Amino acid sequence: MGVPRLKNLLYFIGICLVLQTLLTVSHAQTGQFDLLIKGGMVMDGTGNPWFYADIGIRDGRIVAVGKLEDSVTAARTIDATGLTVTPGFIDLHTHAFDNMRPGSGSGQNPNEQKLRAAPNLVAQGITTLITNQDGRGGWPIIDQKNLLESGGVGPNTLLLIGHGVVRRLAMGNDFRRIATAEEIEKMKEFVRQGMAEGAYGISAGLEYTPGRWSNTEEVAGIVGEIVPFGGVFIEHERGSGEDPMWYLPSQDSPGQPGILQSVSESIEIAEQTGATVVATHLKAKGARFWGSGRAVVNLIENARARGVNIWGDSYPYNTTGSDGSTTLIPGWLGRGNAKELLAAALADPRTAKNVRQDIAHEINRRGGAQNLIIMEYTDQSYVGKNLSELADMRGVSDVEMAIILQQEGSNRRGGARIRGFSLSEIDVEIFAAQKWVATASDAGVSLPGSGSVHARFYGTFPRKIRHYAINRGVLSVEDAIRSMTSLPAQILGFKDRGLIRENMIADITIIDLKTIRDKATFFEPHQYPEGIEYVIVNGVFVVDNGELTWALPGKLISPPRN
Repeated sequence: MGVPRLKNLLYFIGICLVLQTLLTVSHAQTGQFDLLIKGGMVMDGTGNPWFYADIGIRDGRIVAVGKLEDSVTAARTIDATGLTVTPGFIDLHTHAFDNMRPGSGSGQNPNEQKLRAAPNLVAQGITTLITNQDGRGGWPIIDQKNLLESGGVGPNTLLLIGHGVVRRLAMGNDFRRIATAEEIEKMKEFVRQGMAEGAYGISAGLEYTPGRWSNTEEVAGIVGEIVPFGGVFIEHERGSGEDPMWYLPSQDSPGQPGILQSVSESIEIAEQTGATVVATHLKAKGARFWGSGRAVVNLIENARARGVNIWGDSYPYNTTGSDGSTTLIPGWLGRGNAKELLAAALADPRTAKNVRQDIAHEINRRGGAQNLIIMEYTDQSYVGKNLSELADMRGVSDVEMAIILQQEGSNRRGGARIRGFSLSEIDVEIFAAQKWVATASDAGVSLPGSGSVHARFYGTFPRKIRHYAINRGVLSVEDAIRSMTSLPAQILGFKDRGLIRENMIADITIIDLKTIRDKATFFEPHQYPEGIEYVIVNGVFVVDNGELTWALPGKLISPPRN
């Protein structure tokens, strides 16, 4: 190497050393952090492999990511050696704070302060959630927002406008029909009001009252109003399997919408309006319909390929919320003494035929007799057994066993508390593996001991990681984390959450992949998960060293304007 070139190289190296010194000094001068997370394995939310890094947090934001000098100081330092640091989990579908809406009597519950902390949700690593789902919600939005802000919340919270709410506002009690053009215009006005007051979009429950009487024109019309606000539309399907949950063959005409028709409608609404649309808690319900998840995926992927802005979410369980209140005796028998009503119906040959037909349909819809588990019954020996086992014990058909449960059980309709497992693991795994499907809990806020709840209230996010990523290998751990972080952030249009990056809001979850697991069962659902060591919302600990802090640092978030 010639002398001139050597001099140039030495000059360049010298400049680099000077710059490094200046940067080190500059960083040391600004290295006072509120919190320093040292030596963790960072899964940054992108789905990329983890990397070792330190994370510095100041004033509720991530201000440094990388190998930080030993001279850096912080008010508090966490040694994250052996732990995995991820963005805080974002839950696209919850029923959090359903009891904290205008006119709900908020403030009268002695446990309200604890409920505001959403302990069962933050204990899963959730730092941001969306509520007012399935077409329900508070009104006006500004009053609900003020109510939550005035008392504080644990996780960040986004409010949706319920389609069912604005439908009732526009139509009163006369909602069992298609809306008129004038009524749709009223709904649009309410939507614009709610968005201006800080709502993040619209939810619909098109399988429920009053949404089931709407049509695509109505829903697309009001969804179009959220587009200028950058809102999102989260749609509970018209039917989640072969037919809607309200359908009974003896009472309703055939050809009612199922999941394939529902997803097609969601695609059409997204295509018409240009809105961001989420087909929520994707499922293929009913034993005869298992395996159709692949058809749902094909519908959505074909739409996405032509530019339709449609996404999905799912929860990692093969049983639904309504499965927990499975009732095999049809409701059309009426109210009153259920045993007497059933006896009268069976005494009439024509009515008896309808009863048995509807029971058989419900058994299939809830997953088949072998997947209907007795949770409570007057004869304790039946508890934990399935309907098929009991039918074999008694030497009768599955339908007749359902009738016996009513005749020999309590006067409640059905005679027993039954949980169906109406979903197939085939379909659960199909949905969980899709790159465009976020993880969502469909859970409310709960405190230990407060009644029977779905296991997803306590276990959704750890279960996705442990059961489906680590144990089953349905997707990688990195992709499971992505489905909980940057993916929902992308769907919602977040620019400062969902990734471990400098200048991002300090919503962070720190987990132990060796021990993380859900503990909630359907007989004992009120069990917090293991392996969620720290959860930080806006720079504040809501879970600290595995313990709830009951802090309320969450913010009410409105959408960024387009």
